Amino acid sequence: MKRKIIAVIILMILIGTGTYFLLKGGEKGPKYRMVEIDRGDVRATVTATGTVNAVTTVLVGTQVSGTIRDLYVDYNSPVKKGQLLAQIDPATFEARVQEAKANLLLAKANEEKAGASLVDAKRTLARNGMLFTRNLIARSELDTAETSVSVATAQLSAARAQVEQTRASLNYAETNLRYTKILSPVDGTVISRNVDVGQTVAASFQTPTLFNIAQDLTRMQINTSVDEADIGKIQVDQPVEFSVDAYPDMIFEGKIAEVRSAPITVQNVVTYDVVARVDNPDLRLKPGMTANVSIVVAEKKNVLRVSNAALRFRPPDAEIGGKSAPVRGKGQGVWVPTEKNPKRVAVTTGISDGTFTEILSGDLRESQSVIVEVMRDKKKNNAAAQPQTPRMFR
Repeated sequence: MKRKIIAVIILMILIGTGTYFLLKGGEKGPKYRMVEIDRGDVRATVTATGTVNAVTTVLVGTQVSGTIRDLYVDYNSPVKKGQLLAQIDPATFEARVQEAKANLLLAKANEEKAGASLVDAKRTLARNGMLFTRNLIARSELDTAETSVSVATAQLSAARAQVEQTRASLNYAETNLRYTKILSPVDGTVISRNVDVGQTVAASFQTPTLFNIAQDLTRMQINTSVDEADIGKIQVDQPVEFSVDAYPDMIFEGKIAEVRSAPITVQNVVTYDVVARVDNPDLRLKPGMTANVSIVVAEKKNVLRVSNAALRFRPPDAEIGGKSAPVRGKGQGVWVPTEKNPKRVAVTTGISDGTFTEILSGDLRESQSVIVEVMRDKKKNNAAAQPQTPRMFR
């Protein structure tokens, strides 16, 4: 009986030992998800948000106050330079012109009267001079005649000045009458109308804007703001790609036309205005549209590249302070699988598009696999996540 018990114990030990070594030998090392090094294009871009505008927009206002009597154009109306856009009621201005004309006639009449008075005064002076030489009149009468000539001369000068003044008033009244006709200063398209018939416009302190005219809608520009950290990468003639919400599946292309030097500071954030020009032959782009802009600052064709995820990866035992390796610059590396543990390969990187980074140097070749992450065991994770019920012992 005793031998049977001992045999059973030995058998159980052997079974347990075999099971342990079987399970131990069945455990596998960590699994990795990998991607291949390949060749392709890498484009470094600076992204920004901008607004679509016409290259030249003219604000048409009025220089006189009054009531809008007629409108001859509306939104989207094509116009030519000098075309009549609107008419302010001219009745008051016509009356002022007539008044100025009457004042001019009166001033001319006064000028003629003053001229006649001067002629008469000179004639009287000549007569009194002859009489004085014959001692027929007193010296005082001669002096009076001389004074009359001086007064008549001054009155004639004043009358002539009055004529010029009334002539200027007439020109001013006629100019204001012409201003009641609102004319287009350029060829273009009306993109905004800010008045209606019967509306009163006042030009006393500030010229009101009646119309906005885009000179050429087949050429548009994108006004965008670029952060100061990126403005050094932006140069004139760099290619630009952008999309608008109205056509989410379309990509429009243009070029940088201006990089303005004046800083714009909003809440301690400094940006700079960058203007891109784009052709708009089919008039799809409208002024005021929001554009999501990508400025291509560098581009490499058919270069050796690696996924940015591979540059960020570190094996669990290679983590330092929970920080991953940087994406750009020298002294970086990727991890390649080996028979035992992953091996780090140092690389020097170039430009990056946010997904791929150019490899300038390193012991890597095309189609070589690199590690991007550790594949976790879902069963173990689930088992570790499930709370264990404490056992009850008797």
